[in-house]
Amino acid sequence: MDVTTTCRSISELLPAAQLACRLLFQECYKAGLTNIFITETYRSQARQDYLYEQGRSRAGEIVTWARSSNNHSGRLAWDIAVAPPASLYDTNTLNKVGAIARKLGITWGGDWEKNIDRPHFEVKKTWVMPTGYSIEGEITIPIDSKTKVNLIKKEEPKVAERDINKVSDWAKIDWEVAQENGYFDGARPGASITREEAAVVINRLRSNFLKLIGESKADIKALEARLQKFEKEEK
Repeated sequence: MDVTTTCRSISELLPAAQLACRLLFQECYKAGLTNIFITETYRSQARQDYLYEQGRSRAGEIVTWARSSNNHSGRLAWDIAVAPPASLYDTNTLNKVGAIARKLGITWGGDWEKNIDRPHFEVKKTWVMPTGYSIEGEITIPIDSKTKVNLIKKEEPKVAERDINKVSDWAKIDWEVAQENGYFDGARPGASITREEAAVVINRLRSNFLKLIGESKADIKALEARLQKFEKEEK
């Protein structure tokens, strides 16, 4: 890539910067700012030197204040612009983007005291996504003024609704036994049990066991037989 060619691909940035850029464009989309686009990401040192000479030893307006290594050559910075009909570096739009970046822990050139650079955004290698944020889907990050920022949200997996009136195969035998012995009335086997319903079942069990323990000194089989007798009386 020669020094006059601009790189606009965020894939040329380091992972932290790629993630930060995606998050910034996502949050801009959610704020209704869809008319922004990337103008440059990675910039080689040769290109940085070339741009530095613009407005100095070469004709044109000054476009950069740094000659030595910077966050573009370090693959941690990106520049944006605003699509028509707004001006290319519309201050109002860039200020709104900058305010969003600030919340995300992304450094915005508009906050610099010297050499203010509103189109410029950068992060450190250690940048992490702030708590409460996530990438919510596929984000379109434009690299030209004709494309709009977009977000296609991930579809939440659909969970099949359960028929609460149907007994699951794995629970059929236990459900029939519990129903026959009076612990449940047979309704809504697939429904969640409330604390009130649980209390009723527990008290039925407690009452039967107290009767069993208090009235019988027989062996296990005899105890089971007497328990079944009490259970049937509870119906």
